[in-house]
Amino acid sequence: MKVILTADVKGQGKKGQMINASDGYARNFLLPKGLAIVADKSAMTELESKQSAAAYHKEQEKKQAMELAEKLNEAVVTFTAKAGENGKLFGSITAKDVAEELKMQCHLVIDKKKIQLPDGIKTLGTTIVTVKVYPEITAKIKVNVNAQ
Repeated sequence: MKVILTADVKGQGKKGQMINASDGYARNFLLPKGLAIVADKSAMTELESKQSAAAYHKEQEKKQAMELAEKLNEAVVTFTAKAGENGKLFGSITAKDVAEELKMQCHLVIDKKKIQLPDGIKTLGTTIVTVKVYPEITAKIKVNVNAQ
């Protein structure tokens, strides 16, 4: 019996997936507990429309991420910090600092967790920082650090 799952079922599939379950399993377990519905014509068209809507929304998110990545590739963030004679900073510039300065200088809101800066910036000069905008889309911003 073909059924469409309305919730994740361990060992069978995820929500929204159409599976071929045995008649007894479907009639005695999946359908009474509300874990699935029978895959008739109306249920199939509803499933297809939901899948196409989800694909459309995902495509729109990806398009917005591409636009944001283009803006970020052009962005240059400038910091002034105290440094020693050898060019090392007293302290470091973290991902949180970069996110705040992006918001202030470039008017772009980026979550600090998406900025890939594991150890922070600890020297003067220009550093290229990678920002993960979307699962497959990354951008690179320039961070200039000048002595105070």
